[in-house]
Amino acid sequence: MRWTHTPLPAEETEALSKRAGISRVLAELLLRAGLRDADAAAGFLQPALAGLKDPFLLRNLEAAASRLRQAIAGREQIVVLGDYDVDGVSSTALLVMILRRFGLNPRFVVPRRSEDGYGLSRSAIDRALEMGRPQLFIALDCGTNSLEEIAYLRAQAIDVIIIDHHRSKEPVLGDAILINPHVHPDGTDADSSWRHLCTVGLVFKLVHGLLKQLRGENHPVAFRIKLRDHLDLVALGTIADLVPLLGENRILARHGLRILEQTHRPGLRALMEVSGVRPTQGISPTDISFRLGPRINASGRLADAALSVELLISDDGKFCLETAQQLDAFNRERQEIERAITEEAERLIESQFAADAGIVLFAENWHPGVVGIVAGRVTRKYNRPCVVLGNEGEIAKGSGRSVDGINLVEVLGTCCEHLTSWGGHPMAVGVALPKLHLESFRARFAEAVRKHVGGDIAEARLELAAWLTPEQITERLMEELDSLHPFGQGNPEPVFGVQGVVLRTPPEIFKEQHFRFSFEDGRGRRLHGVAWKLAHRLPPVGTVLDLAVELKWNHFNGRKLLQLGLIDWRLSPGS
Repeated sequence: MRWTHTPLPAEETEALSKRAGISRVLAELLLRAGLRDADAAAGFLQPALAGLKDPFLLRNLEAAASRLRQAIAGREQIVVLGDYDVDGVSSTALLVMILRRFGLNPRFVVPRRSEDGYGLSRSAIDRALEMGRPQLFIALDCGTNSLEEIAYLRAQAIDVIIIDHHRSKEPVLGDAILINPHVHPDGTDADSSWRHLCTVGLVFKLVHGLLKQLRGENHPVAFRIKLRDHLDLVALGTIADLVPLLGENRILARHGLRILEQTHRPGLRALMEVSGVRPTQGISPTDISFRLGPRINASGRLADAALSVELLISDDGKFCLETAQQLDAFNRERQEIERAITEEAERLIESQFAADAGIVLFAENWHPGVVGIVAGRVTRKYNRPCVVLGNEGEIAKGSGRSVDGINLVEVLGTCCEHLTSWGGHPMAVGVALPKLHLESFRARFAEAVRKHVGGDIAEARLELAAWLTPEQITERLMEELDSLHPFGQGNPEPVFGVQGVVLRTPPEIFKEQHFRFSFEDGRGRRLHGVAWKLAHRLPPVGTVLDLAVELKWNHFNGRKLLQLGLIDWRLSPGS
C-alpha cells in the first residue's frame, strides 16, 4: 500500500485556523474538503435543518405533492411499491406512515428477488393489484426506466408517481409524475442540488412539500406532524445507500443520527438490541452500515423485504422483537452463505483472473441475493472493479463494485451489448445477462476497465489527511473531529500519519487475527490502539515507526477512551 500526502500551504492553514477559531489540524481537514472561508467551515461543522432548500424547487415535486393532497382529500386507495434494500425499505416505511397519519390505508408491496426480480416488474405490479385496483400507484427507488410497466398501469386508469434516483437509459417518462434529480426533459442537470439524495431523501422532500401545502390549507393533521421526528428513517436509508454525505445529505444524516439515538420506534429499538447497537454511546454510520443495515437487507436477500417494512412501521413491541430476531437469523444465514462464496471467489481470482483489470465471476451455486456483498469484499481485497454473478435460470445476475477513480456506470456503458439489465451508481451497479454471453462480457469488461484507467490499475493508495505527532493526539482534537461527523461517502474518515512511534512492549494478539498495542508520547502519556485483521503483520518492538491511524472513541465500562485504529504501519525513513 502506497502512502500519499499532499501538503497544504502553511499560511493558508494558519489563516483559516485563526479566522474560524479552530486547530490547525481541523483547518487542514476543512481545506482538503474545499472549505476555504470561515463561513463555509462553520456551515459544514454545524449543519442546520434551516439549510434545507425549498422542496418545490425540485422538479415535479409540487405536482406529486398536489396529487397526494388530492388522494388524501378523496380518501383514495394507494399502493406503494418499494425496493428491497435499506433505502427502499425506509422510503416505503416513511411514506406509508405519513399517509396513515392522514387517515389513508395504503397497501405496500416489496419485490421478491426470486419471483419478481428487481424494481417495477410486471409480476410485482400484478401481486400489488391482487387486492384491488388503486387510484394511485407510487413506485419508490425504481421505475425511472419502466416505460412498459407504467403504460400497463396507466391502461388501467391508475395514476403513477415515480420517486427514484437511478440514471435513465430510456426516454423520459411522459405519463407519470417523475421525481428524479438525474432526469430532465432537455438532458440538462437542472436538479444538480439534489443529485446526491437517495430515494428516502427525495421522499422526505416530497413529504415536506405535502405538509407545506396542507398547512397552507390549515389542515389540522399537517400541523401535528413533526417532520424532524422521521429523520431517523432518512439517516438509515441515506447512510446505507452509500450516497455522498454532503450538502442536504449531510444535514439529514447528521440530525437523523441524533433522532435515531433517541428513537421510540419499537422496531428500531428491537433491531438495535439484537444487533448490539447501544444508542446511549451514540450511533455512527458504521452502526448502520455493518449492524442495522445488513439485518434489514437480509430479509430482501433471502426472504421478503416486506418483513423489514412491517418492522419499521409497527407499534407492537412483541411483534417487533420477534421480527428483529428473525432478521438477525436471516443475517447469520446470509453471512454463512457469503463467507463460502467469498472463499470460492478468491480461489477463482487467484487461479484464473489475477491478471484481469476488471473481474467478472460466476458460479451456478451462488445465491444472487448475497453476491453484492461478496463483490464488495473481493473489490477491496484485490483493488479492482469486480462483478459477481449468481444463478437465476438462464440468466446470470448480480452486482458490481468499484474502486476510487473508476466509474462503473461509464465502464458498463462501453460493454453493455449483452446485458439484459444494468444500472446503479459509479461505485455500485446491478447487472444481468444470459449465461451464454458470460465469457464475452468477462473479456469486454476487463478491457473496458483497462481503457478507463489508461493501463493497469495502480497499487492501492492510502491518502493521509494530515501528519500528527503523538503529542497532538488529545481529547480536545477528538472533540474537534466529532464536528466532522458523520463520515461516509464524500466525507471520508480522516486517516492520520503519526511519526516517531516506538513500541516498547510486544503487541498483544487476540482472537488470532487482531492485536492491541500501546506507546508513550514525548511527555510520558500512554496511547492505546487496536489493529483489526493485522495479526499476520506485527510491527517490530524498539524500532522507530510511522503509523497510519484513525482516531476513535472506545466505550468501555461506562467510560469513553481515546483509541487509535491502526490501518497500516511502516518503518520510519532513516530508522
